[in-house]
Amino acid sequence: MGRTYSRQKRVLVTGGAGFLGSHLCDRLIAAGDDVLCLDNLFTGTRRNIAHLLDNPSFEFMRHDVTFPLYVEVDQIYNLACPASPIHYQHDPIQTTKTSVHGAINMLGLAKRLNVPILQASTSEVYGDPAVHPQSEEYWGHVNPIGPRSCYDEGKRCAETLFFDYHRQLGLRIKVARIFNTYGPRMHPDDGRVVSNFIVHALQGRPITIYGDGSQTRSFCYVDDLVEGLIRLMNSPDEVTGPVNLGNPNELSVRELAEFVIEKTSARVELERCDLPVDDPRQRQPDIGKARELLGWEPTVALEQGLERTIAYFRDLLGEDSGAVARLAPPDAAA
Repeated sequence: MGRTYSRQKRVLVTGGAGFLGSHLCDRLIAAGDDVLCLDNLFTGTRRNIAHLLDNPSFEFMRHDVTFPLYVEVDQIYNLACPASPIHYQHDPIQTTKTSVHGAINMLGLAKRLNVPILQASTSEVYGDPAVHPQSEEYWGHVNPIGPRSCYDEGKRCAETLFFDYHRQLGLRIKVARIFNTYGPRMHPDDGRVVSNFIVHALQGRPITIYGDGSQTRSFCYVDDLVEGLIRLMNSPDEVTGPVNLGNPNELSVRELAEFVIEKTSARVELERCDLPVDDPRQRQPDIGKARELLGWEPTVALEQGLERTIAYFRDLLGEDSGAVARLAPPDAAA
């Protein structure tokens, strides 16, 4: 994909050692910009940015966004926050602080520098939606006191802060609502379906389906998502968002599991467990605004994206092409 903006900038990426953040750092550096990557390494990892550490256009700073930061940059992408239920429920108070205090600190930095700032929000602001597909005009159906609330309500509050800074102080803001994204550098133990299914399939372990597997998701490959973030950041000032970024092609969790089994040639069983509390039944973005305002839509098909992701996990787990067969239980269902 070509460069989408014209001059070199110094760009701050919070959460830059995470799954999405590291890919964003790659793209910005490839476009000729200098990147300051900020991460406290709670869920991010140096492995994700190891290939960048010797690049003169890249700087890594270990820092927690819940504390103020004083640097000089031209743009800010605020991606810092655990994004998987396992990670954000591990320390829910800190998760809320990361979303709320982190937003306040980064907005304060953007105000002092008079630079644009993009908030990585989430489709979880829609909760367990009562409308389908979800458009940006939908206010959501969110439990404010449940086990997922630290993330859902934290991100909703961050959006509120962004728009209040915009209305009250004239700050240049961008808000992206990110739907399920997958690809290389996902954490193997993050509890999300794509990484869970692939890792279990490669290790010959049963794949867990919550409920009957009929709940739906829409999966966007990371390269497409990063392209959407960059286009949103560099759109005209009047384009504030929120803008849905995701793949509108919807499929059930069970269909995804069967597809992963096919692509990995695994011989594993499907195991059913109770549906987690407040787990959304449907998730599908309406990306009309992204198409109209950004000229953006996903281009990587699920099959292609899964093949790349499976190859990454094979390498990460030290598997070769015959490892799955060796690990699979002899009586597993095909």
